[in-house]
Amino acid sequence: MDKIEDYLKQIYLPPTPSHKGQNGKLLLIGGSKLFHAASLWALKVASRIVDLVHYASVPENNQLVQKAKEEFRDGIVIPRSEIENYIEEDDCILIGPGMERNEETRSLTEKLLKKYPDKKWVIDAGSLQMMEKEWIPKNAILTPHKREFEQLFNLSANNENIVKMAKNYQCVNLVKGEKDIVCSKDKCEAVEGGNSGMTKGGTGDVLAGLVAALYCKNNPFVSAVIASYINKKAGENLFKKVGYYFNASDLAEEIPKVMKELVT
Repeated sequence: MDKIEDYLKQIYLPPTPSHKGQNGKLLLIGGSKLFHAASLWALKVASRIVDLVHYASVPENNQLVQKAKEEFRDGIVIPRSEIENYIEEDDCILIGPGMERNEETRSLTEKLLKKYPDKKWVIDAGSLQMMEKEWIPKNAILTPHKREFEQLFNLSANNENIVKMAKNYQCVNLVKGEKDIVCSKDKCEAVEGGNSGMTKGGTGDVLAGLVAALYCKNNPFVSAVIASYINKKAGENLFKKVGYYFNASDLAEEIPKVMKELVT
């Protein structure tokens, strides 16, 4: 891997002075009646990085976020019926965390990816599992684990195929594992680190929120590499404190501390 410092130097830092909205606006489409927490973990980390997050989920999740406004000061909860109004204005859209594998998810994902192919997309979890590879917008970031990659592309998740699919669809693949593999059409990096504590549910949703928040103001490949590195580094810091005994909420809380140390 190239020196991580070279990638960190490329990360956007809010200028002084700057105004609200200048440092990133993210639309998060996620959650379902079955999976409440996933999109909230993504939201938790993203709202600490960008200026504004628009959060669109099912009514039950929207209500949960409204009640937790102290964790979501710079954000707006919107009904899914108004998603398209916010797609136009936001810098990046994260779709999929906590969405169920059903026809509703498939239909919404297809509609939005096809209608707005020029937006910055991060595609995760439910949307990733229900979509077709032909829908991938140029410069999108995909965040599959190996099984999701194999399901989407009908190929084994080896390095050669990860690179090949990134080139074929002009996207960035961040394939999660003990060693994350991040590939664009031009470059590929392996990001090592982390520990077994990060196998717990929700850590991938934290990563998706971090990727999307960074992608608001950075290029897709750098966003994916740095998000992977910071996510693993946060897990390592937690392991030093509590061993394997941490969860996704702990990880989301640790990430801003890691960013303060690394991104200056």
